[in-house]
Amino acid sequence: MYIEVLVGLKTTRIDKTFTYSVPFSFCEKIKIGIRVLVPFMNKNVEGFVLKINKDIPKYEVKDIIDVIDDMPILNEELLELGKYISKKTLSSLSFCYDAMLPSALKSKTKNKIINKKYVSYLVCNEIDDGLKGKQLEVYNFIKTNIKVLKKDASNISVSATNTLIKNGYVKEIKEEVYRIDNIINQKDNNIKLNNEQLNVVNKVLESKDDFKPYLLYGVTGSGKTEVYMNIIKEVIKDGKKAIVLVPEIGLTTQIIEIFKSRFGNNVAIFHSRLSDGEKYDEYRKIQKDEVSIVVGARSAIFAPFNNIGVIIIDEEHSTTYKQENTPKYNAIDIALKRGKTHNCPVILGSATPLIESYTRAKLGVYTLLELKNRVNNSNPICTLVDMKSEFKKGNKILSSLLIDKINDRLNKNEQVVILLNRRGYSTTVNCYDCGDVIKCPNCDIPLIYHKKTNNLRCHYCGHIQSSDCCPSCKSKNLIKYGYGTEKLEEEINKTFNARVIRMDIDTTSTKGSHEKIIKSFRNKEYDILIGTQMIAKGLDFKDVSLVGVLNADASLNIPDFRSSERTFDLINQVAGRSGRGSIVGEVI
Repeated sequence: MYIEVLVGLKTTRIDKTFTYSVPFSFCEKIKIGIRVLVPFMNKNVEGFVLKINKDIPKYEVKDIIDVIDDMPILNEELLELGKYISKKTLSSLSFCYDAMLPSALKSKTKNKIINKKYVSYLVCNEIDDGLKGKQLEVYNFIKTNIKVLKKDASNISVSATNTLIKNGYVKEIKEEVYRIDNIINQKDNNIKLNNEQLNVVNKVLESKDDFKPYLLYGVTGSGKTEVYMNIIKEVIKDGKKAIVLVPEIGLTTQIIEIFKSRFGNNVAIFHSRLSDGEKYDEYRKIQKDEVSIVVGARSAIFAPFNNIGVIIIDEEHSTTYKQENTPKYNAIDIALKRGKTHNCPVILGSATPLIESYTRAKLGVYTLLELKNRVNNSNPICTLVDMKSEFKKGNKILSSLLIDKINDRLNKNEQVVILLNRRGYSTTVNCYDCGDVIKCPNCDIPLIYHKKTNNLRCHYCGHIQSSDCCPSCKSKNLIKYGYGTEKLEEEINKTFNARVIRMDIDTTSTKGSHEKIIKSFRNKEYDILIGTQMIAKGLDFKDVSLVGVLNADASLNIPDFRSSERTFDLINQVAGRSGRGSIVGEVI
C-alpha cells in the first residue's frame, strides 16, 4: 500500500504531498485524515494522509515509521474545507489543517503526546483472610462502598492500601475521565417565548433542511439567546448537531453556563483559555459523537461534526471572528461554507450588525429577522454629559451627575457597570526636562503606565520597560497624563464606599478569572464593575440599573474608516447591560 502524506513543515515552499509505502503491519490502520510519522530529509515529522494509492510508484519511496491516531482526526469535509481556506487565504495547506485542530493534534516536527486522564478506583476481591489493623479498616471501607476512589482509601492509610493491592486483596481499576467537569444541574425550560421570538424561531425552522443565511437583528435584551436555544432544541431532536460561536472569552463563560443548564452534558466547549489537555478531551468528545452542541470562540467553527443542523454566530459584528495569524480566515466565511456543505441555516445575530451584513440583508443575500423590543419592554434612559463644563468644576474623570447616580444606586442596593475602553493607569508619560513622550521602540506609540507593576507597557506588541527614568535624558522627573481602568478603579474606591471589581486583560490573565469575576458580580459580592470592551457584550446581570460610559467619544479619533461604526457598536452594546431585569435602566 502507498499513501500521499502532507508533511507538517511550516513553510510555503513545501506545500504538496509526498509518497510513502506502508508496511503490512500498518495497512489496517491507514485511513484518509489520519496522522502518520514519516522520515523526511534528515528528521522524522508528522503528516496527514490525504490519499491512498494502489498503483506502485516508478521511483523509490520510504516506509512510514508509525501510525499516530486510532481514527481520522480530520473527516472528508474538513479536508476539503482546508483546501478552500488555503486557496482563499493564500496559505499553506498544512497551516490550514493545523488551524482546525487543538494543539495536541497539530502536525509537528517533534511529537508531543497529550496523555488521556485516568482515575483509579478500588474494588474488593473475595478474600480477606488474616487482615487486621489499618488493612482491615481499608478493606471494610472498600467492601462497604463496593467501589471507591483510590485517593479516598489512601486517606485512611497509604501503606495499607498499597499492601492490599500488592497482595491481591483489592483490585485497582483505571477509568478515563475528561479534564473538564461536566456535572451541572440541568433545568427544565419554563421560559415562554413572546410573539417576536416565536416568529423568528418558526421562520428558521421552516427552512431547517436548507442552506439559508439569516441576520437576526435584535436589540439588546430582546432574548436572542433564548431564540438560539429553541432552534437548537428542535435541530438536535432530528439527530443533527449545532455550533454556536461567541466573540469574547468572558461571554463564552456565561453562555456555556446557560447552555449546560439547558442541555446538560450534551455540550462541548472550545476557547483559548482551555489547557491543551482540555481541548484534546473536548475534541475527542465531538469525534466520538458524545455531544450534539459545541459552544466556543472562533476555532469552534472547525468542530468535526458530520451532520450539522445549524450554525449560530452571536455578536456577528465583532472583529475577533477574524484570525490574525496565518491562515487569516474569517470564521463567518467558514460558517457560510460549512452551512452550504451541510444544507443547514446559518444565523448571524447582533444588536449592532456590521453595515455589510445589514446591507446584504436589505438586498436579500441574507434573510432579515428582527427582534425590535426588549423582553421586559423597558429600554434604558440615556443621558449625554458634556465634560467641558465638568472640567471647570474640577471633575476630570467622573461627572457630578454620574457621581450622584452611582450614590443613588448604592443606596438602593443596585449594581453599576462602568466602561472605560483603555486599560492601565496613565495613557501617556512625558519627561518634564526634555519634553519627550516615552514611546515603544518597536511600534513608536506612547507607552502606557501600569501602577500595580510599576512599569511601562505597549498594548500592541507587549514590550515592557522600566518607568524609573526617561530613556532619552535619564531624568526621573516624569509626568503622567490620562487615565485607564487601573486609575479609574483607584478613583472609584476613593469616591464611593462600595465593593469594586475590575475586568480587563490585566485582571483576567489567569485561568478561570473570567468565570470568577462574572460569577462574583452576579452573586452581588461587588457593587461596581469597571471594565474595558470585554464587559460591553452579551453579559446579563439582573441587578445592574446604571451604566456609565467614560470617554465615550475617544474611539472616534482612531484613524480607521470604521471608527464611528465601532464607537456606535460599543456604546450601544454596553448601554444594553442596563435594566435587563425588573428595574428600569439608565445610561450616563
